[in-house]
Amino acid sequence: MPLHVHRVTKYDPAARDANGHYVGSENVDSDYGPIEAAYLDAIAAFARDSGVDHLEVREPLFGGASTPAAIARLFPSAPVGFHDGTTVPLSVGLELVRTMLRGDEAFWCQLEVEDTFAVHVSGDLYVYVGSREPCHEAVARTRGLGLFPEPMDVSPDDVFFDSGDEPGEQRPADATFWARLDHLGHGRGVLLEEEFVGNATRWHRVTRETAADVRARLAPRARLTVWPPLADDVDGVLAALPEEDPVELVWEDAHGRLRSEEFDGPDHRALAALLSGARGAMVLSDHVGQRRPLLTAVLPDPDGVLRARWRTEPADSDRAWAFMRTLERGRLVTGTVARIADFGGTFVDLGGCTAMINLPELSSRPFDAPTDVVSVGQEVTARILDVDMVRERVSLTLRLP
Repeated sequence: MPLHVHRVTKYDPAARDANGHYVGSENVDSDYGPIEAAYLDAIAAFARDSGVDHLEVREPLFGGASTPAAIARLFPSAPVGFHDGTTVPLSVGLELVRTMLRGDEAFWCQLEVEDTFAVHVSGDLYVYVGSREPCHEAVARTRGLGLFPEPMDVSPDDVFFDSGDEPGEQRPADATFWARLDHLGHGRGVLLEEEFVGNATRWHRVTRETAADVRARLAPRARLTVWPPLADDVDGVLAALPEEDPVELVWEDAHGRLRSEEFDGPDHRALAALLSGARGAMVLSDHVGQRRPLLTAVLPDPDGVLRARWRTEPADSDRAWAFMRTLERGRLVTGTVARIADFGGTFVDLGGCTAMINLPELSSRPFDAPTDVVSVGQEVTARILDVDMVRERVSLTLRLP
């Protein structure tokens, strides 16, 4: 958020306890009337002082699976028309603020102009306005409206969608990502889960034939999760459902449409009826730590820059991808022999990914078996021959000069 931050509220600062908590009698709900209008007038005043007439939607979040009515009204092309990075006139931004102040629809977002202006609506009618300029006239206007503009060091919502606890680089859904999906599909394709707004998803089947169409329909800056194709044995999927744990069931109905629904302690009989005629199904745990996607990514902007601030929960493949990006052909690396395959390939753990040494690259001297040259657990220094980001393979050689 920009340099100058004010918390705008209807709560008198004098009515706070020693911990800063409001103890007055003001209701924490919007009045749908003059006080609500005063909030919007105050925000508009800060925008005028900042020279702002358009705002950018950041980190939009739905509280449920359906699109809130206010969003459908303001953005007729939603869900694709409403996404992270959508630019709206100030008047539309104020309507979004009004919806968040009322809290009667499960919806939230931040509204910003990069490094210049920001509006964050928090719970209980606390609004944080940030501006590059001190906005003295807007502060006076806010007081004149009967509200209280309190200077703050930072908005608490600045860190609501931070870079995440997971270290490492966020994988972009770039050309390499789509080539990787094509490689993973092996003809059958993969399933793509598109989170176009926080807590709102769509499912797509990605094959070599459908990839271009799917890419064209994705919402900008969407968060993507790649899963294996659905299992054909629907009865087997039902039989493997846990008795009590919450799950998400994904299936293809008799008409070829992909559907998903969450269940808490699934009723097997009801699910059997729901999946009648289904062509395939898959069950996913609702516990994040137990979900095992193939890989994840976030869509960059058309210029290739990744501006979305939200992060995916990285898959093992994403961690290996991030490490592989640091490797260069010809560089010497040190690793530990993890496995020697029956076909003679030697697999070396480099600490961030596993590389392979083909049989001819083990030594320039004659040998009868790989174990004549290396052993499991041995530390080796090798030269990188190739880094294939699409297949996510690293090949090494021990034939050093």
